[in-house]
Amino acid sequence: MSRAPKPLPISTTLARQVWLRAQRLDTRAPFGEGAAAVAEAIAHLGYVQIDTINVIERCHHHILFSRIPSYRRADLRQAQSVDRSVFEYWTHALSYVPSSDFRFFLPAMREHRREGHRWYASVKPADTRKVMRLLRAGPLTIRDIEDDVLTEKEHLWQSRKPSKRALQLAFYTGLATVSERQGMLKTYELMTRHFGWDKLPKPASVKEITAYLLDRALRSQGIVSLDSICHLDAPSKKAVAALIAWRVRRGELVPVALDGAGKQEHWAQPAALLPGEVSPDLVHILSPFDPLIIQRKRTNLIFGYNHLFEAYVPKAKRKLGYFALPVLVGDEIVAALDLKTDRQAKKLLMQKWTWLGTGKKTAGRKELKQKIEDELDRFERFQLAE
Repeated sequence: MSRAPKPLPISTTLARQVWLRAQRLDTRAPFGEGAAAVAEAIAHLGYVQIDTINVIERCHHHILFSRIPSYRRADLRQAQSVDRSVFEYWTHALSYVPSSDFRFFLPAMREHRREGHRWYASVKPADTRKVMRLLRAGPLTIRDIEDDVLTEKEHLWQSRKPSKRALQLAFYTGLATVSERQGMLKTYELMTRHFGWDKLPKPASVKEITAYLLDRALRSQGIVSLDSICHLDAPSKKAVAALIAWRVRRGELVPVALDGAGKQEHWAQPAALLPGEVSPDLVHILSPFDPLIIQRKRTNLIFGYNHLFEAYVPKAKRKLGYFALPVLVGDEIVAALDLKTDRQAKKLLMQKWTWLGTGKKTAGRKELKQKIEDELDRFERFQLAE
């Protein structure tokens, strides 16, 4: 019986380079431009999270802008509503995912249809019949339904409109999809009609979904752990761990000992571990929901930066600010900027600037600040466009 290979020691410097390359943040315009670039970016990343907070531009637009310098909101609308190359569904949060990955989400849709969805257990069959009758007549927004009798909320984020909850349940069961967004107003459409299908595709098997989760993480993270592969998805860990062990035995993956990770195991494909410098002139102002930031412990391990999301923290207790954005310069996070877009005055407001890591050093501070301010000018133009 062969021994398990000894983990390869990896420095955090190399881990940053590998992760930034996997995230396509090591070059200025990795995906080109237009709706095709949006589809390619989402396919590479695996998903782009959607969120309602709009102190600055909402995170799905922001994440795409960080990788597509010429990005316009109309490009995402084209990809979703016309090209149908991306669609919305739940990953670890509501997200845009590639339409080519649809079959990997079908088992979850079927499970919700068979067993119900715990968030929408109060939806009445009559409300579901009502919205499905309206959907069969054509695309539908919640504003099109004016005859609801409002009910009390069961939790803070729930709508008082029974029809909205019924539409959301239809979304999770795969009967309906979001065919268009105007801001956060969603237009729902029958899933089959939106994609032009006679019937839904064949769902992926459990084995295929396990491989999908691992391959998605390897592509977008470079170096992976069970926690990073199965982010907020603990039930998948056992199967993923077994697949990792199988690929290690075949030499397709190598275990790595990441500096500072302690007993937490990591793996990578051998070809991913090549060093690659990131230009120190490359500046990204990142969303707190960016894939590089959203897994806080991983970001802290590899970048030495523990992001604080303080939108729900009392003002007196905030350290970085209400909606602080990490600033990546080269391969280091050097600052956090608490920004707010004043759309009426057409200005990007600086609430607070906090230096972090090497950004705290006075040597070279003036040049570093100028680089960030140059990127802020571009970021402001994006905020106020369209």
